Amino acid sequence: MTTTTVIDWVAGDALALRIPVHAGALRDGGADFLTAAFQASGALAADQRVAGITRFEDCPGGSTGRKLLLSVAYEPDIPGLPTELFVKFSRDFDDAIRDRAKNQLEPEVRLARLSRRPGFPIAVPACLFADYHRKSGSGLLITQRIAFGSGGIEPLHDKCRDYDLPEPLAHYRALIKALARLAGTHQAGRLSADVASEFAFDAEQAIASDRIRYSEQQLLNRVARYAEFAERYPQLLPAQIRTPEFLSQLGCDIPRFLQQEQPIRRLLHSRPEFIALCHWNANIDNAWFWRGADGELECGLMDWGRVGQMSVALALFGALSAAEIGLWDAHLYELLTLFADEFHGCGGAALDVEALKTHLLLWVALMGLAWLLDAPALIQAQIADLSAIESRRDPRFGANETARVQLHMLSTVLHLWQTEDFSRLLDRVLAAP
Repeated sequence: MTTTTVIDWVAGDALALRIPVHAGALRDGGADFLTAAFQASGALAADQRVAGITRFEDCPGGSTGRKLLLSVAYEPDIPGLPTELFVKFSRDFDDAIRDRAKNQLEPEVRLARLSRRPGFPIAVPACLFADYHRKSGSGLLITQRIAFGSGGIEPLHDKCRDYDLPEPLAHYRALIKALARLAGTHQAGRLSADVASEFAFDAEQAIASDRIRYSEQQLLNRVARYAEFAERYPQLLPAQIRTPEFLSQLGCDIPRFLQQEQPIRRLLHSRPEFIALCHWNANIDNAWFWRGADGELECGLMDWGRVGQMSVALALFGALSAAEIGLWDAHLYELLTLFADEFHGCGGAALDVEALKTHLLLWVALMGLAWLLDAPALIQAQIADLSAIESRRDPRFGANETARVQLHMLSTVLHLWQTEDFSRLLDRVLAAP
């Protein structure tokens, strides 16, 4: 069995300050370390310090690294500087699977440092310290903790539960505008000059990421298992994605998409105007919402793992993948137009909305085939006796994020496959000059 060597402190690559790698080391470093760290980052002046830690609590959840909730006091008192803090480590020495994702914090650390510079175009949790040691994969991020449900901020919204969400369109308009504002500002060259090196775009690396992991036969086997799932639990799925006609068409389409995966990926990264700095996974649970002075809903974005330059259509899939199917059907073109307008208004290129939609739907197909065809097995492993459940809104799905997300996102992908006719979509793409 492979074991992970526990280390306690490393010197961060950006600030050269020794940083704790796990919660025990941070507890040992205490207020003295936090003072040095916040002074090094510029959050505290030389004559200011962290006087004490009044809360030090483990924060479970997430898929990478250990997390803590901290409360601190400053001396002297510093109005406006957050005292309720969120701590994220890249490492989790108690869980080898979570620890394998330690490199995901590196771009998040870079984004947090970038957000401290004047003129950053969107709201993110205020960063008090961020650094990373690439050689060991060890990093530390300390930010403001968002006060969900107080001070005018809405409670945290769980993803894939938009059936409980008031005004879903208003929430997605806020998300799309925030995505577009950052992407457009970046493309206009209005962020730091360091962005080009800090978030360099490598087209070949992007093309190679998140590939479909299965052979044609393995994919078709998964379609067969999905068909069995649909027959056994029809109450969990929209009617149009469980008909024999659709299942037959899906079986015909999948080998074609697999065969054309590489050309599709090259197409999706071939237009510079569609590449910009983006949040990779701006689901509704990675945001917080409040009303502006004009009463309009606004949002900030958090949890920036895998942030970087990418296809803006991929970022849109990340933001919309948890939305209700009805929102896709009724408001997709409206939201894409909103993105294009906000993007251009912030200095980005004038995007062709039809081309943007085509790119988005191609991403839906590729990401669905790469990540979602195992959903039936995962759902059945999570929830027993699915035949006793009346619908996807059953409290057992509400309480089980893995099952809920897998069911919803697979249903959305297959619904779009059927309603947008992905077979003809691929024909059009392959016929284009």
